[in-house]
Amino acid sequence: MSDVDGSRIPVTLDACAHVSGPFFHGTRVRLQVGDHLVPGRVSNFQHGRVMNHIYFTALLDTAAWGAELAAALGGEDQTGFVYEVEPTGPFEDDPNVTDKRFPGNLTQSYRSRHPLRITRQVSDWPGHDRETLERMLGSLRLLREQGRDIIED
Repeated sequence: MSDVDGSRIPVTLDACAHVSGPFFHGTRVRLQVGDHLVPGRVSNFQHGRVMNHIYFTALLDTAAWGAELAAALGGEDQTGFVYEVEPTGPFEDDPNVTDKRFPGNLTQSYRSRHPLRITRQVSDWPGHDRETLERMLGSLRLLREQGRDIIED
């Protein structure tokens, strides 16, 4: 989001009302409308790590990456699932991408310690071709080998 002069307004727990959805979450897990995604679950991206936040985005493509990577890293043969979600409490910019990898949160990624309620399953989300997905998985493997796959949670 931008303010009047074009500079970005950070999304914080105390100032998130200016960000409106729809919001999306990509995962390898099949869920139902009305289910809640909650913090305290094992990460799809780091084996054995329990996450303190639940992550989501305002961009369908970012959620597609989440679904595809979670499925591939989980050894699944399918591409995962994308859901439209509704935050039930305050949220903030995801510090893992905001200003670290993408200045200004271009991926419109957020996190919350409060549940996300699933409002619908998105069935027509655009996936990535196998070659692009393999390149991304290779990049993640390299980060892991270098000890740089750090998640600030």
